[in-house]
Amino acid sequence: MSEIKIKSEVAGRVCSIAAEIGASLNDGDAILFVEAMKMEIPVTASGAGKLTSILVKVDDIIAEEQGVAIIEG
Repeated sequence: MSEIKIKSEVAGRVCSIAAEIGASLNDGDAILFVEAMKMEIPVTASGAGKLTSILVKVDDIIAEEQGVAIIEG
C-alpha cells in the first residue's frame, strides 16, 4: 500500500473536519475545510484509500501546500 499525503491548496484557518480517521475515501471526497477570504474551501482526497491520519485540528492556521492528512491507498 502506498501513502498519499494530502496538502492544502490554500492558506487559512481550519474551520471543520469532514472525515474521520479510518474512513474509506474516494478521489475528491472532502477531508476538511479551510476558511480563506471569508470562504470555506474544501481540502479533498487526491486518491482513493483509508484515512489514516489528520495532521491538523480545528482553528489551526495552515500554510499553502502544508500537509494536512495521510491516506493509505
